Amino acid sequence: MDWFIDLEVDEQEFIKRFLLSSGSLKQLAKEYGVSYPTVRHRLDKVIDKVNISNKDSNSFEMSIMTMVIDEKITLETGKLIIEKHKESVNGYYN
Repeated sequence: MDWFIDLEVDEQEFIKRFLLSSGSLKQLAKEYGVSYPTVRHRLDKVIDKVNISNKDSNSFEMSIMTMVIDEKITLETGKLIIEKHKESVNGYYN
């Protein structure tokens, strides 16, 4: 269950509330006092994080992609950072 531990505390709580509402996004929206699309977007972000943690990518790339999912950086910026990191690592070992 590393994927669960990798989630933020509020994301873990969201998953718990999702399960206790029998997976009803409509019910969750009511509980949080937000719209259905807002809850759906939040669930999609959590799903993306779980999918990333299940891949065999390195922790640096996972950290960058998590920042993209959390909308701290853009996807384009994340790709550029990963590309530059790979170049610097490859240059270091060559």
